[in-house]
Amino acid sequence: MRRFARYTRLIGCLLMLSLIALPSAGQRKAPTGKEKAPEGTGNGEWRYYGGDQGSKKYSPLDQINKDTVKNLKVAWRWDSPDLPLQAANRMLTAFGYEVTPLAVGNTLYVSTSLSQVAAINAATGETLWVYDPETYKAGRPTNLGFVHRGVAYWTDGREERIFIGTGDAYLIAVNAKTGKPVESFGEQGRVNLAKAIPHAINARNYAVTSPPLICRDVVIVGSSISDGPTMKEMPRGDVQAFDVRTGKPAWIFHTVPQAGEFGVETWENESWKYTGNTNVWTLMSADDELGYVYLPTGTPTNDWYGGHRHGDNLFAESLICLDAKTGKRIWHYQTVHHGVWDYDLPAAPILCDVTVGGRRIRAVVQLTKTGFVFVLDRVTGKPVWPIEEKPVPPSPVPGEKLSPTQPHPARPGPYERQGATEDNLIDFTPELRAEAKKILEQYDHGPLFTPPTERGTINLPGWGGGANWWGASFDPDTGMLYIPSITASIIVKLVKPDPARSNFNYVRGAAGGLGSAPAGPAGLPLWKPPYGRITAINLNTGNHAWMTPNGDGPRYQINEAIKKATGKDIDVGPVGAGGSGPLLTKTLLFIGQGASGRGGAGRDGANVLRAFDKATGKIVAEVELPGVPNGTPMTYMAGGKQYIAVATSDGRIVALSL
Repeated sequence: MRRFARYTRLIGCLLMLSLIALPSAGQRKAPTGKEKAPEGTGNGEWRYYGGDQGSKKYSPLDQINKDTVKNLKVAWRWDSPDLPLQAANRMLTAFGYEVTPLAVGNTLYVSTSLSQVAAINAATGETLWVYDPETYKAGRPTNLGFVHRGVAYWTDGREERIFIGTGDAYLIAVNAKTGKPVESFGEQGRVNLAKAIPHAINARNYAVTSPPLICRDVVIVGSSISDGPTMKEMPRGDVQAFDVRTGKPAWIFHTVPQAGEFGVETWENESWKYTGNTNVWTLMSADDELGYVYLPTGTPTNDWYGGHRHGDNLFAESLICLDAKTGKRIWHYQTVHHGVWDYDLPAAPILCDVTVGGRRIRAVVQLTKTGFVFVLDRVTGKPVWPIEEKPVPPSPVPGEKLSPTQPHPARPGPYERQGATEDNLIDFTPELRAEAKKILEQYDHGPLFTPPTERGTINLPGWGGGANWWGASFDPDTGMLYIPSITASIIVKLVKPDPARSNFNYVRGAAGGLGSAPAGPAGLPLWKPPYGRITAINLNTGNHAWMTPNGDGPRYQINEAIKKATGKDIDVGPVGAGGSGPLLTKTLLFIGQGASGRGGAGRDGANVLRAFDKATGKIVAEVELPGVPNGTPMTYMAGGKQYIAVATSDGRIVALSL
């Protein structure tokens, strides 16, 4: 029972959840910025965090297939250079290891949780070089602390560079062959990203956790900004761009419009002057052919109360399309008006081509924490299917003024449970359901977009989703989208802060513990399973193809808890749990799942990389891993072999091959 109780608390915290014969760098054709971006990674490389710049997380490799996947073994295991530093100083302990390696030629490029950069032999796992900018000496970064997701690669056919945005908010360029800083970039290889942002203090309230994006020889960087402000005056999440060769500023896009700019009227009472956040903390995408970049933004200051910022608050919780060279806004779509739920856009937009009603559409697909999928024309920003503005509940909190409506896509249907409602309560037995209903009534609750209150409101989904930074995979051959998501709620209770320490009217209080989900009867979850699922959606029709729980999850603990509470032997079946991001290949869908940590709970508490049949969602194979999979897997070819590599929470990278 205690073990299960720990697991239920974990769900809440989760939410917080080569030797291949390739041409050398000098022989590779330099990108001109005019050719169409390739679908996936047809040359056996993985040059971008999401496989390609459209973040499809797809590769056509098929050496590892339905027949051979059962023979996957650990080929090598790489230890992060963070490990000795962390062993010597526990203050450098990382939140997790969420990197996805890049594969270019015979080399993998990775970041570490402490913002080091390393090059690894893709076939052997041997470390080729490490660059340590010692950014951790600035202190523990804001929000999740030491966590980092990856780097960006650039070449003009002669020179090769690796770019990293660091935990102390610098953009650094490193020579990809030597690991040395590029002295001609910025000031001796680095640019201080906090310098141009009002109220930004390196590491303390302003950091970078996700890879930069490069398009048309411009390197674009987002930011991670403190989610626990005590003052209205916070750093803005302005998106900055720099010349990829010199590091000179190219443009800056104000995510909170300033005087005279488009959208400034959506910030009433001149709240644009002091409101911050509204940042791109997650991954971005680009279309090199169009020369457009796509930016998913977050919630404004603060996440739970907007009485100091009346209005719809552009460009918060919006998908923004910009011209990569100039930073000019091409179009935007706001997915949440005047957000007070921390429903920031958590994942890279997916750029894909779909055929709807006989018409070929260049689309962009944005996942959300709410469980909605927004599918837009990526050239014009127009919805592929209708999106209806539906009425939502008003706020009873003094000073708050919510939008009367929120956008609800007609297609595709939601991929997650929405709303803390009676319909979503557990129904294992009538008695347990009745007890769950009594617990629900202790809080304010209701459909999606029920606002935070002073009594305390249950949000479902909570701030961890739904979807989150791991995103989804798209198959360019079939038009299928595969979304791993989690079902988890939180309690949001608004309290008045100490006026001597804060100028907010309300902040979030720790109702039952920060980030906590309400406990159900007999220590069970409050909501119906699955608690982690995979949903396949046909983007040519907008229809769901299948949904399956992501593994057994706490199935057996739930069975035991039900028997103890009711005396009945009930097998609830697979209930699913959180997992890693998805990797899609020609024949299989891969998702990692762990015994503990951010990855959730896997089969019988094991750490596994699970292979699914793309057509049915049935499990084809489970490959044991020597650690909890934390990052999103990727695949590449080296020495004639296909490898799958994934970062584990203990600061290592595991590579599998046949």
